Amino acid sequence: MIDINESVMQVLLAFIVVGPLLGAAAALLPAPPGLKGKSPEQAVLRHGVTVTGAVLLAAVVLVLGFDHDHPSKMQASTDISWIPALDVRIHLGIDGISLPLLVLTALLTFLCALYSYFRPRHERLTARASGPSPKAFVALLLVLESGTLATFAVLDLILFFLAFETVLIPMYFLIARWGGEGRAGAAWKFILFTLLGSVVMLLGLLLIGLTAGTFDMVALATDNGRSLTTSVQVIAVLAIGIGLAVKTPMWPLHSWLPDAHTAAPTVGSVLLAGVLLKMGTYGFVRILLPVAPEGFRTFAPYLAAFAVVGIIYGSLACLALARRGAKGDLKRLIAYSSVGHMGFVLLGVATMTPTGVNGALFANIAHGLITGLLFFVVGALKDRTGTTDLDALAEESGHALYGKAPRLGGLLAFAAVASLGLPGLAGFWGEMLALFGAFDPHDDLSRPAFLTFMAIAAFGTLLTAAYMLIVVRRVCMGAVPQDTPQPKLADVRTYEFAAWTPLVALTVVAGLWPRTLLGLTDPAVQQLLSGGIR
Repeated sequence: MIDINESVMQVLLAFIVVGPLLGAAAALLPAPPGLKGKSPEQAVLRHGVTVTGAVLLAAVVLVLGFDHDHPSKMQASTDISWIPALDVRIHLGIDGISLPLLVLTALLTFLCALYSYFRPRHERLTARASGPSPKAFVALLLVLESGTLATFAVLDLILFFLAFETVLIPMYFLIARWGGEGRAGAAWKFILFTLLGSVVMLLGLLLIGLTAGTFDMVALATDNGRSLTTSVQVIAVLAIGIGLAVKTPMWPLHSWLPDAHTAAPTVGSVLLAGVLLKMGTYGFVRILLPVAPEGFRTFAPYLAAFAVVGIIYGSLACLALARRGAKGDLKRLIAYSSVGHMGFVLLGVATMTPTGVNGALFANIAHGLITGLLFFVVGALKDRTGTTDLDALAEESGHALYGKAPRLGGLLAFAAVASLGLPGLAGFWGEMLALFGAFDPHDDLSRPAFLTFMAIAAFGTLLTAAYMLIVVRRVCMGAVPQDTPQPKLADVRTYEFAAWTPLVALTVVAGLWPRTLLGLTDPAVQQLLSGGIR
């Protein structure tokens, strides 16, 4: 690691949050003649790669300058008064909990911009509605990145809410204008669910801030709920928890997710699964656990119960979609798998123990890497075959994918076994730590209840393995028929290799060396649960 001045770290963090917004504004301006090249469309897509690349580079430098010996300490902090009458401040900072999510967001957005730039033009425009501008696409992508990064970097409840809401509009338009069949209904369902949840969440945030006399998340976490009565904490946790649960999404508030994923373009699905879902679980850890611990303790058993129901429900839905003749959509199947995987995250948070919360944070990052890769690969399959229908894929590319496009088939199989939690890959550690946390939950929680939740969740891992292996068998395995001519299927292209390799590498590194991530999160979680952050 390198020694970087604190003021430089502050500038880097501010650039990471604000830079994409400035880039979005620039994307809407006419390109200078010298930068247009042969195609104005390529010029604006190249601009998106440049801005997201600069943000990723700044995030990497931030990691190098981060004090890894004190990951529980808030670093690169900026604290400026914004609305004095309400004591609302522009307060930014990162610790071991938020830094990995910041880097994951910057990485996935850059890879999406890179994928969009190099993707062949006829494929890039296949699913778009009539007339949407590439300028609008790049601008929306950058606004989405800025809102997500700000969510993980701000330390004021009002700013957190504003950042939380910023992502809704760009994601709505990405689905509604660049999505596939059923995009309009899916986009409306997405925006209505998330907006209604956010209204309830805002009431809870205002209740905490006005009762405690501050919206500063560091001060509130340090106070550890002492200035809030138990009844205020219970009401606040219920209100904020509903808003966060919709975004996570927690069963039964998940029904917007399968439609949104099925209709979204490839990059929309990658970002939706890879980073937007993490905003909900991050809110549980950053706000509810330290700020309202008594209120959270009241609802922890119910949160765990909903989590394990989501694990089983998501797995059974995937099994139903994977069976032969069900006409199941592969993108929809991966969306339902996300409901199950995020159930493990919520179970870990509900244990209120360092082991469980660390497992939740690890599972967050693992899910972003693995599911992002899955949606990239499925998007590539759709580009080649024109469908994500599992029965059609089994006929057109299945029983042949290993033979017709071995690298593509290998990547799909790799992502599938990583998703089912194969030891040695990133998906394993988060789920195991969440189960270990449920085995020995917080002293004030019922251990028999959590042992039951642990057993149900463990059974869910078996169901996950079942449907993922069915998908691999149907789509990838089997001999290439020799009696009939087979359509040619392009294997992994160079730009796809460039966009997907970082996700594969990080999945392996996190699986083989979990301390890379746990060394950051554990000290911060220990301090968070013991009475706040500094």
